[in-house]
Amino acid sequence: MKHKMKLLERPFNNILNGTKQIEFRLYDEKRQNIKVGDIIEFAKLPDLKQTINVVVEDLYQYPTFQELLISLGYQDEKLTKQLIEIFNIYSKEQEQKYGVLGIKIKLIK
Repeated sequence: MKHKMKLLERPFNNILNGTKQIEFRLYDEKRQNIKVGDIIEFAKLPDLKQTINVVVEDLYQYPTFQELLISLGYQDEKLTKQLIEIFNIYSKEQEQKYGVLGIKIKLIK
């Protein structure tokens, strides 16, 4: 199955250069349909003209972003920085309502 999502410029470029391998999202209705082996097409904001495709290699479902990040080895300053970035996009209320998902991805060249 193929899914479409939007990404800000920095994370989009980080996937392209190989430094981003896990995408953090709410575990909302749309993300509940994602399965290992699926393809995700990311379109770069704001104009959505540039796209990349990735394959889903693994999924990590947790109640909170903090629990997810800790399970992935984030700690101290790195953990705090990542949580600040996430909560600039999502609210605590959204996190509580849906839970969260880490999507391990691999760029399809």
